[in-house]
Amino acid sequence: QVQLVESGGGLVQAGGSLRLSCAASGLTFSNSKMGWFRQAPGKEREFVGAIRRRGNTWYADSMSGRFTISRDNANNTVYLQMNNLKPEDTAVYYCAAAFRVGILTAEPLQYDYWGKGTQVTVSS
Repeated sequence: QVQLVESGGGLVQAGGSLRLSCAASGLTFSNSKMGWFRQAPGKEREFVGAIRRRGNTWYADSMSGRFTISRDNANNTVYLQMNNLKPEDTAVYYCAAAFRVGILTAEPLQYDYWGKGTQVTVSS
């Protein structure tokens, strides 16, 4: 049974930082492309960034520079470091795993497995 479990969310003041983790089990993690998405109330799910097995990353333009994705294949974990957080970053953050596609993708439908998400709230 595949499980992706996000952690590390919480309440932070604007300008602060958070590091989210996503622990994977039940899959061959090192073969997966891992993505991070977020969804704010009343809005569609939004691509944050993704990472390949060897660490190559790709970010949404609006996230680049403040957000950094990394992974630890030995511990089946992917991370999202978020710096200089803004109130508009408030959302539920999800990690997802993709196996069917050969490239990093921002399309949610191309991800095979999803976590349940972790809430990030940034106060002004």
